[in-house]
Amino acid sequence: MTAPVAPTAQGPGLVVNRLDRRFAALRAAGRGGLVTYVMAGDPDRETGRRILDGLPGAGADVIELGMPFSDPMADGPTIQAAAQRALAAGQTLRATLDMLADFRRRETETPVVLMGYYNPIHSHGVDRFAADAAAAGADGVIIVDLPPEEASELADPLARHGLHLILLAAPTTDASRLAAILVKAGGFLYYVSITGITGTRAADQTQVADAVARVRERTDLPIAVGFGIRTPEQAAAMARIADAAVVGSAVVERVAAGDDPLVLVRDLAAAVRAARS
Repeated sequence: MTAPVAPTAQGPGLVVNRLDRRFAALRAAGRGGLVTYVMAGDPDRETGRRILDGLPGAGADVIELGMPFSDPMADGPTIQAAAQRALAAGQTLRATLDMLADFRRRETETPVVLMGYYNPIHSHGVDRFAADAAAAGADGVIIVDLPPEEASELADPLARHGLHLILLAAPTTDASRLAAILVKAGGFLYYVSITGITGTRAADQTQVADAVARVRERTDLPIAVGFGIRTPEQAAAMARIADAAVVGSAVVERVAAGDDPLVLVRDLAAAVRAARS
């Protein structure tokens, strides 16, 4: 497997890797996308592998694959518990990359974004992580505790291997802060629709619509809205507002309960696809 070609610029017409291609296809189809989050290795490696393999067929347009970490400060109890289950089952960063590489042997089109925290990457080695993530078949990386002022130390190695560093904006992000974020942001901008941690309360659609409109004035990057989206109806509403809706905790809750999370993903995907009809 070869790594994607490194991008030399960013813009709405640039198509570089699977992530760029997918958002371009969504724009051409006139619909929003569904981004689904799962924790790698939750509740164990084999079950996690089956869930990951099933997401494209269930309708996920983009997959966020969580890299388990022992201190996930931005996550609520649901995803914290998922990280603990995965770590207890022996999941590591190396195992997560191996899981992705195995997935890529069967699925070559669906973009995968690795999502987690900076400590495991720093321990792995930033340059080595960028090379290994590209070789495994990643298309982007979200590191929730890496501020834009320090993003270059990861964004630049990722760019050399054709991967995007996806950065986050929130309701508290002012214009100057957004400008700093957009300097290094790639792939899409992740708009955090609520203040606080994941999985705790619902997003206000009117407030999100106003915020997305303001962000669109500053960037041509696709905008995906996450946090506070749990139901097909909420996902559809956000897919009308933004370029994609991100659902994580609700999917992970199904895993924790021993239910099939792909049933929920299929319902979410159907709602998102019909949202702009």
